Amino acid sequence: MSSTELPGARALSAAMAPKVATVRVADGEKLRSVSLPGLTLTVRSRPPVRAGLPPALYVHGLGGSSQNWSALMAQLEDRVDGEALDLPGFGDSPPPDDGNYSVTGHARAVIRFLDASARGPVHLLGNSLGGAVCTRVAAVRPDLVRTLTLVSPALPELRVQRSAVPTALLALPGVTGLFARMTKDWSAERRTRGVLALCYGDPSRVTDEALRHAVEEMERRMSLPYFWDAMTRSARGIVDAYTLGGQQGLWRQAERVLAPTLLVYGRKDLLISYRMAPKAAAAFRDSRMLTLPEAGHVA
Repeated sequence: MSSTELPGARALSAAMAPKVATVRVADGEKLRSVSLPGLTLTVRSRPPVRAGLPPALYVHGLGGSSQNWSALMAQLEDRVDGEALDLPGFGDSPPPDDGNYSVTGHARAVIRFLDASARGPVHLLGNSLGGAVCTRVAAVRPDLVRTLTLVSPALPELRVQRSAVPTALLALPGVTGLFARMTKDWSAERRTRGVLALCYGDPSRVTDEALRHAVEEMERRMSLPYFWDAMTRSARGIVDAYTLGGQQGLWRQAERVLAPTLLVYGRKDLLISYRMAPKAAAAFRDSRMLTLPEAGHVA
């Protein structure tokens, strides 16, 4: 306790802090906390069905969490020994000590985790922002990546499609605060349905149970005091990455990736335009492309 802190002040502060619900853990999953220099990451895993399976790491997109990968992790549990992390400031991971939410900052977190876990090289999978992060990881640390799977990766677009503009605007100073005030009376279900409409080619395919879990997670996130800050700074990080040139440019780094790469795009993606798919296929030197005609951003 500091000399200026009144007796009982810490306990009072803790009592007044917002109560945050515990994060959901699906059947067969485990959560653990990993402390690294300057950050703490929450990692979700499924015990492999048998020993000797190759390791995999899943990286979520903007506003997402490791829970976004639960369904796919279950489907691939007989193929890989899978883990999914919550990027700093998202899911159940607290903000990074340095407040760095750039693509490079998130990539550094992934690299630190892989170095500390000594599981590499891994099958690395990323969606949206996570796709940009994984591209950077694969380019600068090829020793950590066995294969690369990118689902609608957030690689720079010259012409952002109209449906993605509201998300991009989060990067502008003051916009997030304005949006937060304008939507303060929105229910968690309304917010969740809006996200699903933006991310799914056919939102009706989301089951009632999955919707309920998503609403509960939205309620939990909205109670976090750093929720909007993490969203704003990460959105700004994507925009900043779009403007980088030279060797730090994401397209230039895509050309440096050595790992075999699978590119997955949905034709109904409202956030990352499908017209970027051919460019990505040409940029990654050892790539295959999978197009899902009825899928959206989270194909």
